[in-house]
Amino acid sequence: MCKKLIAKGKQLKSAVKLYKRVIKDKRTPLPAKIILGLAVGYMLMPFDIIPDFIPVIGHIDDAVIVPLLVFIAFKMIPKEVVEDYRLQINNLSP
Repeated sequence: MCKKLIAKGKQLKSAVKLYKRVIKDKRTPLPAKIILGLAVGYMLMPFDIIPDFIPVIGHIDDAVIVPLLVFIAFKMIPKEVVEDYRLQINNLSP
């Protein structure tokens, strides 16, 4: 259990590094930067658009909205940009 949690933490750390680098890259289209920024902002927002006290939907919104925004943004970004940064991040990791 602990090993799985550590592995997920490393994946999250790598993903955040990737998002930061992709947003700063000049080859990334502006709409993709905005959508990726919205995804990160929504994740860090102290309140939800759909309150958590609404059964089921209130808890699922974070699990659906953020990945959907990231998916849409990455569809707009050239594959070369994403692959360049993925290789850089993987080569830096021990």
